[in-house]
Amino acid sequence: MKVSELARLAGVTAETVRHYTREGLLHPERHPENGYQLYGQGDLDRLRFIQRARTLGFGVAEIRDILDHADHGDSPCPMVRDLLASRLPQIRARIVELESLASRMEQALTAWEKMPDGTPDGHSLCRLIESFPEPLNAEVDAGKETR
Repeated sequence: MKVSELARLAGVTAETVRHYTREGLLHPERHPENGYQLYGQGDLDRLRFIQRARTLGFGVAEIRDILDHADHGDSPCPMVRDLLASRLPQIRARIVELESLASRMEQALTAWEKMPDGTPDGHSLCRLIESFPEPLNAEVDAGKETR
């Protein structure tokens, strides 16, 4: 089957299929006459596996490792368990950070309801943001200030 048919059967875009092919997750054959990439049932099964892994938060590199283990006859299951077990606390911490951010945003919107819009005047850029309390170092550190 061609890229478009595989994409349709898997419920993804053709560009998604091409991306996973470029990343080495799918291995189509080449049509000998026209050079088109041809995918088989195994590619469809593999694409569906990739989609499931993505819904669990695995990245492309991790999926590549999982598939590589499986392709070499090794069970990837211990690695999968370890990856999820190590990622879950990070995800829970990120949820806490996002809940804190949502709370700050709600506070700001409430405080700004009655404030007029301002025009930058050389001393002020946006009075709304400037009126918000400066973050404590702990809050900045918790947000990692790299975003």
